[in-house]
Amino acid sequence: MRSTNGSAPVRGRGASHNPTNRFAALAVVRDGWRDCEDPAPRTELLADGARSIVSHNDSPDVGFDTSVNPYRGCEHGCIYCYARPYHEYLGFSAGLDFETKILVKQDAPSLLRATLDSPRWQPQTILLSGVTDPYQPAERRICLTRSCLEVLAEYRNPVAITTKNYLITRDADLLGQLAARSAAAVSFSITTLDEELARRSEPRASSPSRRLGAIRRLTEKGIPVGVNVAPVIPGLTEHELPRILAAAASAGASYAAYILLRLPHVVSRLFETWLEQYYPDRQDRVLNRIRETRGGKMYDSRFEVRHSGEGEYARHIADIFRIGCRKAGLSARYPKLSTAAFRRRPRATQLRLFD
Repeated sequence: MRSTNGSAPVRGRGASHNPTNRFAALAVVRDGWRDCEDPAPRTELLADGARSIVSHNDSPDVGFDTSVNPYRGCEHGCIYCYARPYHEYLGFSAGLDFETKILVKQDAPSLLRATLDSPRWQPQTILLSGVTDPYQPAERRICLTRSCLEVLAEYRNPVAITTKNYLITRDADLLGQLAARSAAAVSFSITTLDEELARRSEPRASSPSRRLGAIRRLTEKGIPVGVNVAPVIPGLTEHELPRILAAAASAGASYAAYILLRLPHVVSRLFETWLEQYYPDRQDRVLNRIRETRGGKMYDSRFEVRHSGEGEYARHIADIFRIGCRKAGLSARYPKLSTAAFRRRPRATQLRLFD
């Protein structure tokens, strides 16, 4: 099945091609061999020599101030991912490059330790990760996120995690230690319960049923868990909101949130191509619904509006969510985490006495 731009679906990937980087001065266009199929691109892990690891956020509509992102790019390959354009700042494409060229911040644990050791650090909740998934497939081998969690557990600094991967259950021991001090909470992002739709839209993330299983397992360990229905795709998935909320609550989730589909920059074109490839019969309906919630555009970046949209249809989705939470017994508030147990390493404290 080939779209109008000449691309065909790539097995195991969300995007089907590499659109030109918006910052590139030149674009390469295939000519005579345009219709030849490229081999399925393999994932490359690239070293990221980041010199700092804690990012600070001052957006008024984001519920966190600091975050740690061990990876840039994400092999989950979610076609709608709003983080795809960040890869363009690195000289890559937001398409297949985003899900096949993964930058690994190998010094993340030591950088995090240095930050928490600093007397300038004010204990506060750190979001892990906020941009790309900290439990994407590479984490199984590299264990970078676990190493960061080990540092956070040592310092008892509170952490909030959002993921789509069952792999997080591997770290239930560390999360349990923090949760015992009200210093950990986990949110699972669930877009759909339709297994086929999930395979097409988020090809290398854990299946919806596996995510529900992970909610159950972490809850049994005493870790607060919630569900983030994200993104809600107008005209395609909003009808699933009540079922997702009910299923998450049944698995043990205690709180919930949702985010309306966000399609910044080239993500809009990638998503339209994906719709054309897999759901051509619903393409016009979905695109029209998106524009209906975005003031006639495909995306609106304004704070407070970008996450929930506006207009009658956006209010309809908000009502479905609100009623669904009430029926499922889910709170719409994220649990408040505590910094009361935070501690710096005794060795570092003693050394500072001699400064």
